Parts: sequence; structure tokens; C-alpha cells
Amino acid sequence: MRLVLGDQLHCGHSWFSMVDPKVVYVLMEVRQETDYVLHHAQKILAIFAAMRDFADYLRERGHRVRYVALDDPSNRHSITGNLTALAAHYCVRRVEWQQPDEWRLDALLSKWGGDQSYATEVVDSEHFLTQRSDLAEQMQCRKQWVMEYFYRGMRKRWKVLLDDAGEPEGGQWNFDHDNRKRWPGTPPEPQDWRPLHDHRSLWEMAKGAGVQSFGDPQADAIRWPLNRKEALSCLEAFIATALPYFGDYEDALAAKGPRLFHSLLSFALNVKMLNPLEVVQRAEAAWRAGRAPLAAVEGFVRQILGWREYVRGIYWAHMPGYEKNNALSHGTPLPRWFWSGDTRMRCIHLAISQSLRTAHAHHIQRLMVIGNFALLAGLDPHALHRWYLGIYIDAFEWVELPNTLGMSQRADGGLIATKPYVSSAAYLQRMGDYCQHCFYDPKQKTGIRACPFNALYWDFFQRHFPTLHSNPRLALVYRQLKRMPETERQALQGYANHLREQLETL
Repeated sequence: MRLVLGDQLHCGHSWFSMVDPKVVYVLMEVRQETDYVLHHAQKILAIFAAMRDFADYLRERGHRVRYVALDDPSNRHSITGNLTALAAHYCVRRVEWQQPDEWRLDALLSKWGGDQSYATEVVDSEHFLTQRSDLAEQMQCRKQWVMEYFYRGMRKRWKVLLDDAGEPEGGQWNFDHDNRKRWPGTPPEPQDWRPLHDHRSLWEMAKGAGVQSFGDPQADAIRWPLNRKEALSCLEAFIATALPYFGDYEDALAAKGPRLFHSLLSFALNVKMLNPLEVVQRAEAAWRAGRAPLAAVEGFVRQILGWREYVRGIYWAHMPGYEKNNALSHGTPLPRWFWSGDTRMRCIHLAISQSLRTAHAHHIQRLMVIGNFALLAGLDPHALHRWYLGIYIDAFEWVELPNTLGMSQRADGGLIATKPYVSSAAYLQRMGDYCQHCFYDPKQKTGIRACPFNALYWDFFQRHFPTLHSNPRLALVYRQLKRMPETERQALQGYANHLREQLETL
């Protein structure tokens, strides 16, 4: 019996290369997985629908499949409970599973396997371009773990964007400075290339089973791929219509362009419909064919070949325990508007409302709008982690936890990022139109109409002076604070305290 988890929909896995009537593949919908955090309705629907499609794919190729639906009367609603019952039912001599990507499932299955009388085996998921331990082994002699060193090594290892001499194409490894433009409105945002699915019957089943969720289910019009064929179609559409402009506007904020030129491939990648190397090579091929600029392709490649593999390495190097980090001792509960978007801060309203509506937001919305405010306001990083893990279609703990606790909230004390990712309103105004028509004025620092980001920004650095003042990347900030008149510092601090006390009404 072989277990296939909901994020292991990899039809190219060697398991499936041969049909063996003595092998039963098991997929299951369980409350254990719907309930461990409160999930966006579209996330539940997309994963269940993709699992069902994958089960059909296996059956069509002659494999034996046992699919345990959410409303199946025999469903124990725990992975190990179902495995125990099914192993007895099929009189199995061996149970196998692929390495889970999340530590909690890895530990759960390892413990369960050790308690069984029959043989168990764990195999590789055959998806990632590194092993779990690779990053820790590479970085063990370095005082500071830095993604750039890892990324360059990955480029060399997989021979991506290198010239004949093995040097980086274009003469440099990173074109990030070329990829920070504000979107002027042209070229227009491409039409949404993702397939349209009607999951109303699945939604009724989930509701009938008592599954709790949040966000707009849009059950009759969900735009996430169900299978590899649809995912490949999305990849080709991105390469053709969006990749050429991805680099220029990857950090832009646009009220009328919620998708802009982002790939929207992270869900398909994270449930393994797509292989990361094929995505990277497809982007490189577009550059070599003259269909996309080098800066755009390098920026996209860095997200997948570099950052995605890097955060996975961080996760496995520091779990368990990483999830408990709270280096800045932040603990303010999330305001209620995290579940409604009802705030007068237009940037937050747009980013959260989009997330609730579509189960997706691009990295600047997540990091420099929502995450930026959360860090400045001192919100509980663990509550924010659970919110991010639940709301985003592509959020699985291995990738979400380091991004939230580490990159966004600096709860890991700077392990993953060399400085806090915070800004005042000036950055948000520079990168797009989110500040337009806002109740708050991005140029004011104090007063009822002052943008909360401003006072909270300066107060953040004052509050955390003992921890952050020696960071060389923050020297300019602390020089500015030192030059600031004492009366202005006190006014900013006082207004920031007021804002934190009135978070629900902002």
C-alpha cells in the first residue's frame, strides 16, 4: 500500500512507471488536514479537486486506487487511523510513503511506521532539486547563512543561465536592481490564463461534512489547475504573455492589476504538478529564443532555483523548534479586519480583500504590505503564521513558515534575512497606486490622517534599538533617528502607541 498526500500529485514519480496489481495507492480527504489551521475555502477545494483528478489519472492507467472521500462512512479522519484500517483491510505486507514536506506529517508517519508489525519504507518525492540536509551541510562553516551563495551554487550545479565558460550570462548573477519599477498601466495586465472550474458539488459536500473555512469559496468559478496538463498550459501562457514584463514590475503594487505579470504557478509547483527544473529551463529557453529579457528571466529563476529551495533547506535545518521562535517578543492579536479587509488603510484593505477573494497575493503584497504592517505593529508572529498558512492557496508549512516567521516577521532573530523587511509609507507610495484615495496621508507622520506606517516605522526602530542598532544594514536608519529632534521622536512614539491601542479601528 502506497500513500499519496494531497501535495504529492507528481504523475512522473517512479512509483507510477509500472502497473502492479499487488500495489494499492491510497489518497484521503481527512479532517486532520482541513482543521489543523483555519483554511481558505478555495485552498480546501483546489487540493481536494486536484487529488480526485489525480486518483482518476492513476485509475485510467491501470493502477489500483483507494480514495477515501471526506464523507466516506469508513473515514477515520486521521491519516494514520485510515492507514491502520486500510492495511488490515488489504492484508498488506508493506506500506510506503513519499517524504512529507511538512515536519509534523514526517514525524507522525515515522512514529506510526515504527509501531507497525509489517514493513514500512519512505521514498523520495522526486520533486526538489536539493535534499533536505543539503543547505545545512553547505552553510555549516558560514557565520551567516546567505541565500545568494546558495543560489549561485545552484546555478552552477544545474547549469542555468551560464555562458560557455561557466560564468553568469550578462556578466552578473543577480539583476534585482533592474526589477523595481512602478507599473504605469501599460502594457496591460494579461488576461487570466488559468482554467475555470465549477466545484459547487464538492463545496456542498465539504460544508455538509462540517469543514470550517474562511474567504470567498467562489465554488462555481475557481481558477486553479487540477492536473499537470492544465498546469503546463498555465506555464506556457505565463512564458508567452507575462514573463517578458515580470522583472520590471515584479515589485509593483497596482489596484487595477492584482495579478500583474506574476506566474501564478506556485500552487501547481507546491502540489508537484510541475517540476521546478522544467519551469526554470522553460524560462531560460524563452530568454535564449529572444522572447524575454535576461533581467526578467533571472529574477524568475532566482525565486524557484534559489529562494524556494533555500527556504526548504532552512525549514529542515531548524525543525522542530523553528516554529516557536519569537525573537522580538511580539504578541499583539491580529485585528479582526484580517478576516474581512475592513480597514481604512487602503493598501492593507486591497491586499487582504484580494487574499480573501482569490486565496492569492503576490510576494510584495504579502511581505511589504501585510507583513510589513504586522511587524511594525508588533502583531503575534505565530498568529500571523497560522493566518498565512490558512489563507494562501500555495501555503504549505515548509515554504510558508520560514517566509513568515523569518523573512517577514524576523521572529527567527535574523537567521533567514540580514535586516527587517519594513518600510514607511514612502516605499508603498513609490511602488504603486495603493496610497491613492486612501483615508490616510502617506506624507504625514502624526495626526488623525497620518499614515500609520510612518509613526510605526520609526517607533519600531526605537523600541528595538538594543537588538537592531548594531546591524550594519540599519546604520542609515539609526543615524536618521539620532539626528531627529527629541520632541519629534517622542511625538512619533506617542502616536505609535496610540495606533497600537486602536488597531481595530484603523
